[in-house]
Amino acid sequence: MTGVKALAAALAMAAAAGAVWFGLGGGTATGDDLGDSCRGSLAVEEARTFFAGADLEARGHTGEWVGHDTEWCSVTARGQDSAPTLRLQIRPVAAHRASGAAEEASATPIGYGWNGSFVGRSRPEAAVLVDCEALPGKGLLVLTEATAKAEDLTKEQVGQVARLATETARKAADRFHCEGALGTRPSGVDLSEWREVPPARATGTCRNVLTAATATRLGVTAISEKPAGRALTEACALKRGAKTLAELTAYYGASAEQEMYLDGRYPGSVKGASTRALTCKGALGTAYVKLVGPSGGHGGPGELRPADVQELLGSFAAASTARHGCPA
Repeated sequence: MTGVKALAAALAMAAAAGAVWFGLGGGTATGDDLGDSCRGSLAVEEARTFFAGADLEARGHTGEWVGHDTEWCSVTARGQDSAPTLRLQIRPVAAHRASGAAEEASATPIGYGWNGSFVGRSRPEAAVLVDCEALPGKGLLVLTEATAKAEDLTKEQVGQVARLATETARKAADRFHCEGALGTRPSGVDLSEWREVPPARATGTCRNVLTAATATRLGVTAISEKPAGRALTEACALKRGAKTLAELTAYYGASAEQEMYLDGRYPGSVKGASTRALTCKGALGTAYVKLVGPSGGHGGPGELRPADVQELLGSFAAASTARHGCPA
C-alpha cells in the first residue's frame, strides 16, 4: 500500500474507531464471565494460555464500521499494567477498511486448512477468513493482534496470536451459522522472512510465475518471495540486479475490497499499474491482482513491454488463485 493510501486507511480507521469507542457504551468481563466476551466468540482458553493463566479482564464494544456491525474486544491481565493486551475484531467481509494482517503483503499463511495470514515481525498479528452466506460480503473476518513486539514475547505467545484468531473464528462461525470449512488449531506459525533466490529456485509465492525462457529474456537475476499458501495478501518481486523489475501482489476477501476501493479513490497512487480481477468462491470474493513496475508497463530500454506485463500478471494470478482454490 502506498503512503497516500495507507494514510487514507489510517484516517478511516481512526474515525470509525472513535465513533465506536467513545460514542457507545461497553462492557467488562472477568473470571467465569469471560465466555460471554465478544458476544460469546472469544477463545478464552487461548487467551489464558497467552497470559500463562493470569486472572483476565475482557472489554468489548459493538458498533458500525463502513455501514456494517463490527465487534471490538480486548483482553488484559488484571493488575499487570505493563503486560501486553490482546485485541480482536470480528466483522463481515463487507466492512473492509483497514483490515490489519489481512492486507499485509509480508505475511505468511496461517496454514492448517485456513484462509488466513500471520505477521510475526514487530507486533504479532493474524487474520482468518471463513465463508459465511449469512454475513454481508458472504464472509466472516477475524483479526487479532498483541500490543507488544514479538521480541518481547515468548515463542508460545507469538503463536497464540494466530491460535486466538483461528479458535475465535471457530466460535464465531458457529454463532453465525457459517457454512465454510474450518481448519485445525495451528501447532505452530511460520516466521519466515523474505527469501531472495535465483528464479529457478522459486518455491513460494513466486513459483510458476517465470519460465526459464522469460527469466532469461527479461534479465531477471533474482526473485523475492514469502512462503506460498492461502494468505489473504501475497506478493512476489522480480529483480534485475539491484533494481526491482516488477512487484506482483494478489489480494483476497476484505483485503481485495479495500485495495480496489483505495485504487478507485486515489488513482494517482497506482498510476501505471496493471491489474486483473478474478472471481473466487465464498468469502474470498474477488481476487485483485496487481503488477507495479518501474516503467508502468509502457516498454522502452530496460523496461517491461505490455506483452511482458500481461504474461507476468497472468502467470502470477493463475498460480496464486490456484493455491486459494479459485475456479480456473
